[in-house]
Amino acid sequence: MYNVIFDKDTRNNFLKLEKNSQELVASKLKDLVNGNFIGDKSLKGKFRKRAGDYRIIYLKENDILLITLIRIAHRKEVY
Repeated sequence: MYNVIFDKDTRNNFLKLEKNSQELVASKLKDLVNGNFIGDKSLKGKFRKRAGDYRIIYLKENDILLITLIRIAHRKEVY
């Protein structure tokens, strides 16, 4: 299992989402906690997980089992 850390801005972005989008993103975050990285894409040292029209950008540090969430945003704004 991995630890997932939100920074303040990422947490605020998550809380601004609509309820159904929050639930979808939360289910994808549970996948990250459980180590399910199937379908995630690499982005220059970071990774991307799809959650409907939203993207979760994260950094995975294998040695300490830590995932730092960098950004949660609509796909048109995230890159």
